[in-house]
Amino acid sequence: MDDGMEILGLGAAGSVAPERFHFQDDGKIPNSRLATLAFRARFGAQPQELNRERLAAAFGERFTAYGWRPSWRGGVFDYHHYHSTAHEAFGVLSGWGRLRLGGEAGRDVELYRGDVLVLPAGTGHCHLASSEDFLLLAAYPEDQPTLDLIGADPARHDEALARIAEVSQPAHDPLGGEMARWWSEPV
Repeated sequence: MDDGMEILGLGAAGSVAPERFHFQDDGKIPNSRLATLAFRARFGAQPQELNRERLAAAFGERFTAYGWRPSWRGGVFDYHHYHSTAHEAFGVLSGWGRLRLGGEAGRDVELYRGDVLVLPAGTGHCHLASSEDFLLLAAYPEDQPTLDLIGADPARHDEALARIAEVSQPAHDPLGGEMARWWSEPV
């Protein structure tokens, strides 16, 4: 087994199928024809000494090895927003959080320590609730260095759609799986 993936509680690279979610354009949040991916950690009896710094280093190494540039640590804004110029990945370093994905009528998804979430460009996300220690490491594909921040605004929707259509698809997900597998298979 891949040691980096074992540390993350995720199994061998490309072997763990993510949960996949699709969200419709609501006129404010474009969302994406590409699936939002949630890779779930399975720590089970994993030693508790895997603190968030070790987890951050493991995520950082893994993400970087597969072309996703770690960018910042923090949480998610508590209003519906999306990015039209880049895909975004989150590795959960500690705690748990509940996000609404896909806009106001979207879906609530809970994330826990070790989980990885991949949001295609245009996918709405909003913080709803979390533990006090909820902390994420965010990463973006290396060829997508510019990140915009757009709220649920119908006036900006059409211009954002044009930018989203230009965002390239990375070869790998942040954990090393073939991205085309997750973004071309039917749900």
